Parts: sequence; C-alpha cells; structure tokens
Amino acid sequence: MPASPSTARAINDRSALRLLQEEGPLTAGQLKQLTGLSRPTVADLVERLTASGLITVVGESGEQRRGPNARLYGIVADRAHLAALDVRTEGVAVTVSDLLGREVARASVPIGGDTGTGPAVEQAVALVERVAKEAGARLLHTVGIGAPGLIDPVSGELRDSTGLPEWHRRLVAALQERLPRARLILENETNLAALAEQRDGAARGRDTFVLLWLGHGTGAAVVLDGVLRRGASGGAGEIGFLPVPGTAGLPSATDCAGGFHSLAGAAAVVELAGQYGLVGEGGGAELAAAEVVRGAVAGGSPAGAAARFLDALADRVVLGVASAVAVLDPGCVVLGGEVGQAGGSVLAGRVAERVRGMSPLVTEVVAGELGGGGVLRGAVLMARERAQEDLYSPVGPSVAG
Repeated sequence: MPASPSTARAINDRSALRLLQEEGPLTAGQLKQLTGLSRPTVADLVERLTASGLITVVGESGEQRRGPNARLYGIVADRAHLAALDVRTEGVAVTVSDLLGREVARASVPIGGDTGTGPAVEQAVALVERVAKEAGARLLHTVGIGAPGLIDPVSGELRDSTGLPEWHRRLVAALQERLPRARLILENETNLAALAEQRDGAARGRDTFVLLWLGHGTGAAVVLDGVLRRGASGGAGEIGFLPVPGTAGLPSATDCAGGFHSLAGAAAVVELAGQYGLVGEGGGAELAAAEVVRGAVAGGSPAGAAARFLDALADRVVLGVASAVAVLDPGCVVLGGEVGQAGGSVLAGRVAERVRGMSPLVTEVVAGELGGGGVLRGAVLMARERAQEDLYSPVGPSVAG
C-alpha cells in the first residue's frame, strides 16, 4: 500500500535532514541529486523545514554566488543543546554540544572515595548545570550518560553492582529532578566507547567488531552486523568476570576478583609493571597504568624491562581477546580505554601475534584511537541521535536550548 502524503513528506524531510547533518550545508539542487526527489518536492521540503526552524540559509555556492539556486541550507545547530556525561568511579566529566554534536563547553570534577552519596550527587549535578550555563544553553534537550556497570534493558536504569559507588545509581534521578524537561539516556561506558570508535575512530567502516575496554576496569562491547548487542540482561561483554588462568581464585556473582579484571584492570597493570621495575605516577590507577604503558612503548623505560613488561601484559590481554574471538569471530578487536590507547600499535601487535598462535580465526587487533575520551564522544552521538529523532519528527515535541 502506498504511503500517505503526510508519511511521504515525513520520510522526505528526515532524509534531507540526515543528508544535511552528514554532508554539511547543501543547495536545493544538491539535495535533489542526493535524494532523487523531484525539483518541486525538494522545493516544498526546503520551505517546510525552513518554516519549522530546522534549517536556514547559511551561505551561497556556485560561480555567481547569488540567486535561489545558489543558496546553501544547513541545520540550525543551536536549536537544541545536548549534554554528555562520563561517570567514573573517581569523578565526572561533562560536555555540552549543539545539535550537530559540536562541543561548546566541557569540564570535569574529581569525586573522592570518601565523599558521601549526597555531596557526590550534588557535585555532579552542579557540574552539569555550570557547563550548560557556560555553553549558553537555557535548556538541555537530551542528556547522554555513560557509566560503568549493568544497565537494565527493560527499565534503562543502572543495576546495583558491588564495587560501584552508590552515588552512581542516585545521579540519574537527581538529574531528572533538576532537569525535568530533558530526556535522559543511560548507557554502559564501554558500549558508548565502541559507538565512538565505530563512528570516529579505529573501527570506522566496520559493522562487526569487539571493543575490549582496558581502563580502571575491564569490559567488552559487541557490535555484530551493525547492531550493538547488549544481551538478555544488559550484561553482554562483562568480561571482567571471565574466569582465566593466572588468578588466585574464581570470580563470584558479586565480585570480579579472580576474573579477567584481576589480570588486566588498571591496578593489576600497575602491579605488573612494578614487577619489572617500572612505575606509573598518574593520578589514580587508570592514569598510572596508561602512563607506565605509554612509557614502555615510547622507550622511556629500560629497553629490556619495557619489552618484558609489554610481553607479559600482552600474555594477559590475549586471554580476553581470544575468548571473544572464539565465541564471536568478530574479525577485529579494538583495544580501547586509556590503557589500550596508550599501548598503541606496539601492544596491539603483540596481542595480535598471540591470537594468531591461539586461534585459526583471522582477527585484526588494533589500538583504539579515542581512549577514555570515547565515552563522552559516544554519549554525545547517542544524545544527538535521540534528539534528532524527536526534533525531526513531524509530530514530536521540540525544546529549544
């Protein structure tokens, strides 16, 4: 059955808006060529989108640079503002961007382990409000939040998890109370990093890959056939609980000690480096682990000790990589997080060599390009996608920011 006129208009409008978002400003003629629509149809949608405040004339193109045919149309980027949060065990980072995902303001705040739940939540919420004010955003349309732990696929809430601060679970409700008109979306940090690496980093052009997160903790994100797979309970990729050789015991349902986390988490990496006389002095285990790995790769450490340390680290990391390869055959594994980025092609090459010796499945191992920054970038991308779904809907609500 053919689409109704209103449905056809909605489809055409969203197609044009997607092109303007992905390609940048375009003329009506370029929109006609890229969409395959007729000239009158394009003229109608341009008029409709302009009247709705979604697009505007941003310049002119062509040799003459004048006249209706030369007008360049672009998305009104400040029609909505978005916020993204990277919630870590030891602090929060916030960025505010426009509708095109361009960063307007950013800040972070450390939150110590001895900070009470109430004060910790207040620090995080106040940071969001301050960054939004600095960005000139009167209202935030959508807020994307990346956090460690399990996200319930039904409720979308962060599940109770031993080892994570209580303020993590209280933060979303507090933000919703202070930002009642904003849409809040919570996602696992590793999943967001994978989305960012797929869009802007080491997994560009791939629709199937696994991102192995190497940071304060460990985790994995699974993207198969272009779809992020979360699992039945939202726990796909909780590789920190994977039983592996070389640990003192086995993990439990409430504690990943004894699992892969015990070998490849930041504290374990720092301890391993110490066995070879290498020391990382960054603030916190994650930064210290990244620093010592980066120093070993760059040759700032004694050559023999650095090489032995990187070999030992690769021996540990490959246990997680080989497990993912055996079950999923992703063809590519990205070593993400601060430690994965710090290891670069040197660590990735060592891990790839070991995978070739352990598995008949051809697998490329590459270093993540975005490191820990991938969480914020992924949260921005997620927020932008949801905001555009809302704003570009012919019947959906809109909030100017």
